[in-house]
Amino acid sequence: MSRLVVASIGPASSVQDGGRFGAQRYGLTVSGAMDRLSLAAANTLLGNEPFAAVVEIGPFGASFTARGGAVRVAISGAPRNADIAGTPVAMDTSVTLKDGETLTLGFARGGAFTYLAIEGGIRGEPVFGSLAVNARAGLGSPYPRPLQAGDEFSVDAASGAPELRIELPKPATGPIRVLLGPQDDEFDEANKALFLNSEWKISATSDRMGYRLEGPAIKHLHGHNIVSDGTVNGSIQVPGNGAPIALMMDRGTSGGYPKIATVITADVGRLAQTSAGTAFRFKAVSMAEAQDEARRFAQLIRSMPDRLRSSDTVALNIAALSDANVAGYAVSAVDAGTWQVTAEP
Repeated sequence: MSRLVVASIGPASSVQDGGRFGAQRYGLTVSGAMDRLSLAAANTLLGNEPFAAVVEIGPFGASFTARGGAVRVAISGAPRNADIAGTPVAMDTSVTLKDGETLTLGFARGGAFTYLAIEGGIRGEPVFGSLAVNARAGLGSPYPRPLQAGDEFSVDAASGAPELRIELPKPATGPIRVLLGPQDDEFDEANKALFLNSEWKISATSDRMGYRLEGPAIKHLHGHNIVSDGTVNGSIQVPGNGAPIALMMDRGTSGGYPKIATVITADVGRLAQTSAGTAFRFKAVSMAEAQDEARRFAQLIRSMPDRLRSSDTVALNIAALSDANVAGYAVSAVDAGTWQVTAEP
């Protein structure tokens, strides 16, 4: 048995999996990974089930050290610099940490969450069938809270399997697609148009429960209170101040603010990976289009094993390259004697 020790880690990092289902009627939220595609990719690289528990790493950096033996891991999600003892590690690949080696991850670039999967998965006691952490509720395993330096996971020793990479489609661009409603009748046509035609940014005060949207105030027709009803991942509520909130994985299961729109399933991960302060727009689509995109997304998850390729990473000996004269004969631009050829008499 090996161990993977959290050497350092920033906030908004925790153990997450595909989420817990079947208990929302009791008020128990689903939780789970903010970006299910990246979750599945990291797990597939190691032969784990696609929605097995992993470490979800927030926007800040982190580092992990293997103890007691080698540990095989994989990373996917928001791109960031990664290395082992100065040797770069590519995103969307697997890599084996030898005993004592440390994988260091920098700040996220162009996204918010990166997923570190561990070969054989993370061990813990499931709560309603899931290890996913909901820090507010004190749920999750093996640590029912954000991860801290010094936490460690007991893991399978590295199998020695060949390292792999996974070919993912290019990230989608364009507006985040939504279905209007279910309470879009609480807003007039002008305010629905304002919602769809405006530029929005995610507030830095956002978290896994909800993304606060910065933009124009959306006005209600009949006030901001409704009879509380169910919410889903991606529900966009409009409270009394008119500033929409997109509900995310740690949302409450019901709410009493009108919901002007709902992010389609296929785009919830895209919204989750939108960095705070990055401008984006929404686009309304039909129910049929949302369902078609949900089917395509599910098929993409199922196709993950077919996207695996042998890793073509080549380890470079930087010291040897520095000593080698790979450029050939060197000249000086300011010394004509090193490059000017004198014609023979």
